[in-house]
Amino acid sequence: MSVGKRIYLKRDLPDPALVEAFKAIPASNVGDVMGRSCGMDPRIRLMSSPKAQMAAGPALTVKTCAGDNLTLHAALNIAREGDFVIVANEGGSARALIGEVMMAYLHLTKKVAGIIIDGPIRDIDEIGKWDFPVYATGTNPGGPYKEGPGEINVPVSCGNISVSPGDIVLADPDGVVVIPRGDAAAILEDARAFQAADEGKLAAVRSGTAKREWVDKALADKGYEVIDDVYRA
Repeated sequence: MSVGKRIYLKRDLPDPALVEAFKAIPASNVGDVMGRSCGMDPRIRLMSSPKAQMAAGPALTVKTCAGDNLTLHAALNIAREGDFVIVANEGGSARALIGEVMMAYLHLTKKVAGIIIDGPIRDIDEIGKWDFPVYATGTNPGGPYKEGPGEINVPVSCGNISVSPGDIVLADPDGVVVIPRGDAAAILEDARAFQAADEGKLAAVRSGTAKREWVDKALADKGYEVIDDVYRA
């Protein structure tokens, strides 16, 4: 087996109803019920202008050599409608991995849910206007090589978060969270409850009935000292 040059054509995919349900929940609520440890590094940020606030889809993972997009081109050929393309790029920033032509193919021909790249893109003057979720670390006019190696549909690290093929990717203006496929149903239930509680807290703030007593209790429980005086060196 050619480790480092493998392209897996199949993935275990999540229930489409689960993917659709996550589109109604902010990424922050999902992240909070996952131990607050599932959000990609904010260096990966929204670069385009999607009209829908939340986007979700099963991960099609791509592992590239930094600054090389041969394997990403292969992923364009096998991507399916609704996929979220996730590109691990070894943290490289010297060359853009994708520009307008490739991006248009993903968006218009393949109709994927979006793309997340741990690296730069180019042609932002056009891509930045698109109603299509594009997340990247920035821009760079320099183009990529096409030599490899790389792999498709293997576990990758993108934005310091582990992503396996078929995991559910949820992205909104705050950023990106990754939901393990096998845990998605339980996480959805918890996230819905958390979202309802969060909306209740916001309603209380707006009505002037918010309760803040928990803060004093938490400070006391953790040994804080509250001093009714000014600090003197």
